[in-house]
Amino acid sequence: MSGHSHFSKIKHKKSITDAKRGQVFSKMARVLAIAAREGGADPETNSKLRLTIEQAKAMNLPKDNIERAIKKGVGETEGAQLEEVLFEAYGPGGIAIIIEGITDNKNRALGQIKQILNQHNGKLAGEGSVKWLFERKGVVIIKAENQTPQFKEELELKAIEAGAEDVLWRNGFLEIYTKANDLENIKNDLEKQGQKIESVFLAWIAKEEIEIEEKQKQACEKLFESLDESDSVQEIYSNIKLL
Repeated sequence: MSGHSHFSKIKHKKSITDAKRGQVFSKMARVLAIAAREGGADPETNSKLRLTIEQAKAMNLPKDNIERAIKKGVGETEGAQLEEVLFEAYGPGGIAIIIEGITDNKNRALGQIKQILNQHNGKLAGEGSVKWLFERKGVVIIKAENQTPQFKEELELKAIEAGAEDVLWRNGFLEIYTKANDLENIKNDLEKQGQKIESVFLAWIAKEEIEIEEKQKQACEKLFESLDESDSVQEIYSNIKLL
């Protein structure tokens, strides 16, 4: 299996600036609210919320922000009703894109995303026309303690023994791909083995990646950056081949 989430590199990128941190925290709070609304406020019985809280803590989201977001999700505090949205699109070079978002106004979010795509030589696609090119997978990311071939091979074997479907090295990190339902079990297994988990999340992974010219890659990166600036956009996935 070969796949790439645009944000796989964002999950373990360099520290964000103070100006950007507020937007990132706001987006993370929305994910927490949705998780709490779907499965309740108790992380012991709501595995999606439990994983989301761990992700929020890894991003240094303050405890008070986490608690407020959960309360908002279960209706203990007032606020606009949030909903999850998913848009399918094509970008420069004909790449396929899945855009996940959370918004309190779907029509406004649709208009914003359509405008951004148009500005960057992209376009919205019909429902189902892009999604079939991807699979929903769990992703566990581990930062390698060292880059020796022996260590990397041992780490790969541990991931496979834990139940991973596939592994991929990228920029010094091991990306472990799992079935969506196996994500938490594999994460827990690796932690019991003493592995330090950098990030855990669900993602849309391309079944096959495509190669495009460098100029088109740069255009795609500008598109991704513009989409990321939208408050409605949470995650962006593409089938660009980076390696």
